[in-house]
Amino acid sequence: MINITLPDGSVRQYPKGVTSHEIASSISEGLARNVLAAKVNDTVWDSNRPITEDATVQLLTWNDDLGKNAFWHSSAHLLAEALEELYPGVKFGIGPPIENGFYYDVDLGERTFSQDDFAKVEQKMLELARNKEEFKRREVSKAEATAYFTQKGDEYKLDLIKDLEDGTITFYEQGNFTDLCRGPHIPNTGFIKAAKLMNVAGAYWRGDESKKQLTRIYAITFPKQKELAEYLERLEEAKKRDHRKLGKELELFAFSEKVGMGLPLWLPKGTLLRERLEQFMRKAQMRAGYQPVVTPHIASKELYVTSGHYEKYGADSFQPIRTPNEGEEFFLKPMNCPHHCEIYKTRPRSYKELPVRLAEFGTVYRYEQSGELHGLTRVRGFTQDDAHIFCRPDQVKEEFIKVIDLVLYVFSALGFEDYTAQISLRDPENKAKYIGSDEAWEKAERAIIEAATEKGLPTVTELGEAAFYGPKLDFMVRDAIGRKWQLGTIQVDYNLPERFQLEYIGADNAKHRPVMIHRAPFGSLERFVAVLIEHCGGNFPLWLSPEQFAILPISEKYQDFAQQVYDRLAEMDIRGFVDNRDEKIGRKIRDAEVRKVPYMLIVGEKEQEENAVSVRRHGEGDLGSMPVDAFIDLFQSKIAEMLNK
Repeated sequence: MINITLPDGSVRQYPKGVTSHEIASSISEGLARNVLAAKVNDTVWDSNRPITEDATVQLLTWNDDLGKNAFWHSSAHLLAEALEELYPGVKFGIGPPIENGFYYDVDLGERTFSQDDFAKVEQKMLELARNKEEFKRREVSKAEATAYFTQKGDEYKLDLIKDLEDGTITFYEQGNFTDLCRGPHIPNTGFIKAAKLMNVAGAYWRGDESKKQLTRIYAITFPKQKELAEYLERLEEAKKRDHRKLGKELELFAFSEKVGMGLPLWLPKGTLLRERLEQFMRKAQMRAGYQPVVTPHIASKELYVTSGHYEKYGADSFQPIRTPNEGEEFFLKPMNCPHHCEIYKTRPRSYKELPVRLAEFGTVYRYEQSGELHGLTRVRGFTQDDAHIFCRPDQVKEEFIKVIDLVLYVFSALGFEDYTAQISLRDPENKAKYIGSDEAWEKAERAIIEAATEKGLPTVTELGEAAFYGPKLDFMVRDAIGRKWQLGTIQVDYNLPERFQLEYIGADNAKHRPVMIHRAPFGSLERFVAVLIEHCGGNFPLWLSPEQFAILPISEKYQDFAQQVYDRLAEMDIRGFVDNRDEKIGRKIRDAEVRKVPYMLIVGEKEQEENAVSVRRHGEGDLGSMPVDAFIDLFQSKIAEMLNK
């Protein structure tokens, strides 16, 4: 017998060789019907694979991300099987699951593949799926694997096999299709009830432009047809919310080829929105004891050599700026943290004044590949709400918790309610990617895990996702239509203080090394604004909206009164405009709705006599007439409610 520990901590005994599916059956038949795969210790396995020793087992269904990965990985094999039936002689590269669905890189020879071919491939996939073909795992030798794909004539699989070690190679078979694959897979193809090919693109084999370009087919599958329909509806909604589309319509930002790719231009309305975000954060930071600083946009190459950024990112950054002095080189600033280390070093520090919290809205520059640029979410110049906390080791957890509180305050004020905290740790199998001692890493990782536990955050742990200098807590937010975004990060760093020889004098009158916490609740302002636009569909929270009201005079006779109302609202720091166009009031209301202006204030003879406004709320309609000061009270109470939740 072996001991199986389940996620709730309970331990059950089963015969040696039990499968995860049999474990599920012993709990409930309903669970067994829905199990797609299982996490055995730290590895995802097929649900029919025998377990031969004590293990921790998590049964994975469609509701688990790892379950979806197994489902979509298996669907990639189903796609390949369908392609092989429809296009004899097709050759296969790789077919991994991705965030939504999967893709397969294929070589169709001289044949072309377009959206006109999608329907027949989908039909063939579902036809094969109905056969409920079992995914069978088989261990093979390197010689056997090489012989199989040599006979088949698939040079891409042979190229992959070259890098594999004998004794680690497995095949998966379903129906008449065999693939080189580590797995895991779902029990059989019958779980796949809906399939949709989404896109087709070109992709060089192994990402090498000197090699052949393959056809990359993107697709997605679901266990129910209804879920596919819902997904396609969400995609249509996402198109409407695309921040690039709304950013243009709402006149927030623009790009210019003459300025350069990935370098956004903030238009007046976008600048108002951005500045309001900065003011919001500055106030919160001042209350939390941060001190504002400003650093240059360029710095000597030596700064980034010292920090380690040059070694890690130098080849992928903007190239050095050379001065008339021979050998003198500067870099566009890719990070703010080395500058803040130098600010900390400007004078001796005592343990009594720690923590020192330095905050800056610092613009940084990174040379992203042109194919990766995307609106505001991936740019070459962006501004971080960056801060660095220099503290004693005994203060790390307390400071980390305070930063978590700040991040949650930001999310609450902006309507992000569905989030997960990702604990990003280093890859224990590849420590060469990181700088610093094992002891420092263990301390930093422990502080993050304990702080997240004390705050009761919903967490996931990801190995290999840490920064090169330390572990971090990344906040993964789901927007209004269910998409996941990474917003906000907190990182513990024992390494930069060492590299910059930062010190403080302790209570024992000896020199000690501070710990550094990096934090950015927004992350980058550009990316944050993009996600916010798509989350709220351009209907910004009232306190943030660039145009909070539009005053709509019924005719030219009431323009002077409209201006008086505008001046009164401006005195109270309420932003908006007067629409003095020679248009009918219905047209003015429609245009204000399209511009997503939160409040429309209609003024005519009655309103002028009573010093009042007739109020309409965007998306809600008529709120009735009220004195101007009553509207101001209403407006301010709404904002206070949002910012003090």
